[in-house]
Amino acid sequence: MATALTAQGGTAQKATAQKTFLLPDLGEGLTEAELVRWLVAVGDTVAVDQPVAEVETAKAIVEVPTPFGGTVAQLHGEAGSTIDVGTPLITIAEVAQGAREVGASAGEEYRTEERAGARQPSQSGQPGQSGQPGQASQASQASGSGNVLIGYGTPAGTAGGRTRRRKGAAPSSAPASAPVAAPPAARTTAPEQAVRVVSPIVRRLARDLNVSLAMVSGTGPDGLIVRRDVESAGAASHAGRMTLGVHGVTSASGGVTSAGEVDARTGLGVAARTPVTGVRKAVAQAMVRSRTEIPEATVWVDADATELVRLRADLKRRDPESAPSLLAFIARFVLAGLAKYPELNTRLEDASEGGQQIVRFEGVNLGFAAQTDRGLVVPAIRGAHTMSARQLDGELRRLTALARDGKASPADLTGGTFTLNNYGVFGVDGSAAIINHPEAAILGVGRIIDRPWAVDGALAVRKVVQLTLTFDHRVCDGGTAGGFLRFVADAVEHPGGVLADL
Repeated sequence: MATALTAQGGTAQKATAQKTFLLPDLGEGLTEAELVRWLVAVGDTVAVDQPVAEVETAKAIVEVPTPFGGTVAQLHGEAGSTIDVGTPLITIAEVAQGAREVGASAGEEYRTEERAGARQPSQSGQPGQSGQPGQASQASQASGSGNVLIGYGTPAGTAGGRTRRRKGAAPSSAPASAPVAAPPAARTTAPEQAVRVVSPIVRRLARDLNVSLAMVSGTGPDGLIVRRDVESAGAASHAGRMTLGVHGVTSASGGVTSAGEVDARTGLGVAARTPVTGVRKAVAQAMVRSRTEIPEATVWVDADATELVRLRADLKRRDPESAPSLLAFIARFVLAGLAKYPELNTRLEDASEGGQQIVRFEGVNLGFAAQTDRGLVVPAIRGAHTMSARQLDGELRRLTALARDGKASPADLTGGTFTLNNYGVFGVDGSAAIINHPEAAILGVGRIIDRPWAVDGALAVRKVVQLTLTFDHRVCDGGTAGGFLRFVADAVEHPGGVLADL
C-alpha cells in the first residue's frame, strides 16, 4: 500500500486506505472510452470532484471527476489507450484523520471556477478566499459539487465545476511551527498546470496544432489558457507544417507515414496511416453492428415540395427570425407519422426469459444526423413529439451548434428512438441510409431541386424532394413502412392540411 507522510503537531501520519475509481458509464450504450490525457500525476493531491482525466467516447470529449479525495497513488492507462467501462481508472490514497486536517488547509488553495473560466465569489465576497478555511474544505468533502456519473458521484452541493490552485496561497490552518512535509515523490506544480485549460475544444485545438499546453502562457482569467493562446503558439511554432515523427513524418491531422514505405498488395507508396479511434471507431462499429444484426429494407418516394417551400418562404417574409426551417417542418410531419405508425418508433431487444421482444415507446426522441469535424454524430431531441415546428427548429439549431463545437454531452447524443437524416445538404438526391442501431428505422431527405412534374395533366416545373425510409423488417412489414412514408410525402405536398391537425 502506498503511503503519504504529512505532519500535524509534529506527529507523522500515514495514508490508511486506497480506493480505486473505476471508469463509470459515461452514457447509454457506451462500453469504452479513449484516454485523451491525464489532468493529474502520481503524487498529486486531489479534491473530491476534481477532474482527473479527459476521455473521448463515441459521443463526446468529457472530463471525469474523482469521487475520492487524497493523493494519487496510481494511474491505470496511458494517454491514447482505450479503457473499458468498469475497469480501474485511478487509485487514490486517502489520508488519515490527523493528516486530513492539514490537507483541509491545503485544500483552501483551490478555488471553484465555472466552465467558462469566470471567478466564483466566496462567502467573504473575495475571489479565492473563504471566511472559514477548515470548515469550507470539510464541507466540500462532505457535500461535494454534485458532479455525478452513473454509478458514482457525490451529494449535490453549492460548489461546482473544477478547482484551481491559487497562486501564492499558503496553508492557513496548520500551525506555523508544524510545516507540511510533502511526500517524497509529490509534485506541487502539476495540479496547477493540469487545470489551466477548461475547454475541451482548446485541448483538441492544441493536439491538432501539435502545441504543448505546458509551454503556453494563458491570457484568460488567472492564467487560463484560451483559444487565442493556442492559436498564437501554433503560429509561432509553425505547427501546421509537417514535422518529423518517430516512425516517419507526422502531419497535424495525426496521419503518419513511413518514409519510402510501399504497400505490398498494390505496389503504391503509403501516403498516411491514421488510427481508427474516437468517433470514427464508434461509427465503424455501429455501422457493422447495424448491417450484421438488422435485416433492413428500403422504400422511397419522390414528393412535390412546392407548397411547403412556399409556406416557409411566406413565414420567412413575415417573421425572418422565427420561421421554422424546411427540416423542422419535415420533422414535425415525421412525428405525426410515427403517431399513426408507432411500429417504426420501436426497438427490438432480447427478453430476459429468452427470445426477443419489441419495445414500443410513449413518445419520440427524434435523432438527426449531424456532420462535425470529429465525424458523424446523432444528437437526439428528447420529447420531440410534444414540440411544434418552431420548437423543433430551435432544438435542431441548438444541438447542431453543440455537436459542431464539441460541447454536446453524452446525454445529448444518446437516447434516440427514430432518426432523421438530411443528406440533401451535401447535394445528393437519395441514399439507402444505415439504421442507427438499436433503432428500427431512419428517414433520409434528399435535396429539393426543380424537376418536371405532372400537375393536372400538364408538365410543370416543381420543387421535388426524394424521401427514403430504411426500416427493420423484423418489427414491421412493407405495408406499415409504405403507409408511413406515404403519409410524410403527402404532408410535404399538402402541408396546410396536416399542420391544421397538429
